[in-house]
Amino acid sequence: MEGYRTIRGFGKVEKLYVDSLFIGYAMPVKSEKEAKEFIRKVKEAHADATHNVSAYRVREGNTLLVHYDDDGEPRGSAGKPVFKVLEYKGLENVVVVVTRYFGGTKLGYGGLIKAYSETASEALEKAGIIEVIKKEPIEIVFPYNLYNAVEKAIEKFEADILEREFNVEVKFVAGVLPEKEEELIKYLIEITKGKAKIREFLDFERGIRKKRD
Repeated sequence: MEGYRTIRGFGKVEKLYVDSLFIGYAMPVKSEKEAKEFIRKVKEAHADATHNVSAYRVREGNTLLVHYDDDGEPRGSAGKPVFKVLEYKGLENVVVVVTRYFGGTKLGYGGLIKAYSETASEALEKAGIIEVIKKEPIEIVFPYNLYNAVEKAIEKFEADILEREFNVEVKFVAGVLPEKEEELIKYLIEITKGKAKIREFLDFERGIRKKRD
């Protein structure tokens, strides 16, 4: 079953290492643009901080976009450890920023790795790690008198109704597990006696569709 791990929502933690304050932020994102914007906002909010270290892993299409930045800390002591936490946890579509206010005592290379990685990890746990199962979207258009039958069929195949529209006919956009898609389509055609018009999406987000033969 195809899917990926991400986080449920926003997470924030504050930790003290010797006399330096570390503030960890974790946020789910849908694009690299969103990740960069989140980093920008944290840096803006903590413009007086000594460092704002960041990392993200974002999937756009079939490409996994990755980034990490030490923001002035010794090379490899900050951004990469934060990124490695994302990688180790297998998270996608997540950005993390760890802000540091230097207290006067140097932590050393190993101390920095520990501080940044632990702060990032706790922010992610605070945000809540979840498993997202990828579902294929299909569009179903049907007469009003078939509403209950179509809704029950979607539930029967463990699909989700993502959108509902009510015009001359009812339109559902449903998300269905790839391994159950063909079976659901056949079942809908059967129970509606062909009155349900069904289209599969090639790319749901861009609205590019392929009409089923």
